[in-house]
Amino acid sequence: MKSTGSSSAYSICSEAAGVAGNILAFALFVSPMPTFIRIIRNRSTEQFSGMPYVYALLNCLICLWYGMPLVSPGIILVASVNSIGAVFQLTYIIIFITYAEKANKVKMLGLLVGVFGTFGIILYMSMIIYDPHVRQMLVGYLSSASLVSMFASPLFIINLVIRTRSVEYMPFYLSLSTFLMSLSFFAFGILKHDAFIYVPNGIGTVLGLAQLALYTYYSRFPQEKSRQPPLLPSSTA
Repeated sequence: MKSTGSSSAYSICSEAAGVAGNILAFALFVSPMPTFIRIIRNRSTEQFSGMPYVYALLNCLICLWYGMPLVSPGIILVASVNSIGAVFQLTYIIIFITYAEKANKVKMLGLLVGVFGTFGIILYMSMIIYDPHVRQMLVGYLSSASLVSMFASPLFIINLVIRTRSVEYMPFYLSLSTFLMSLSFFAFGILKHDAFIYVPNGIGTVLGLAQLALYTYYSRFPQEKSRQPPLLPSSTA
């Protein structure tokens, strides 16, 4: 009976970590809303870049597929969070395309087709593999590589903070949400014994902690407000 109770507590802890990751990820998904409210209000994408959302969509689709029972049984919470993320990113991209100038509109449409084409190839490649373990390994490596490069994107902001000695472009609550979400999924991956989840999220946890440490240090300095809002980086790598 003790082993049954221990197993039940272990399962509850792993699911709790996954649910917490889903909730915290939602905070990240809604964080670009002020940018897109401004785009809709001004009916222009101005100098904002749509590239981060294109890449985020591809990342969500790959991780969504990895979390599906056909690929990785028992981690449906990974699929659920990335399905929600994919909807948000696609919505942002559609808004961006709607208000972008013609050249950017064509470029973004091309990139969107490229994302779905790439995801279609990944689906096809994984479906023709009959060995479930090999299929999980293939999609797992792809999702891990995508997540690591996604988590590396804050390096741009970290460099900017150090160079300007200002945390203006690194909102505290966004950094905190990133850290807590990564920590939750790191714990979820550990409890599920899934290296494809805990390795990239472990890296994300370290980078999130670094952002919080930098915020704590540089927020002590006088902060000069820029006349212009921070632009989104054109690349997430």
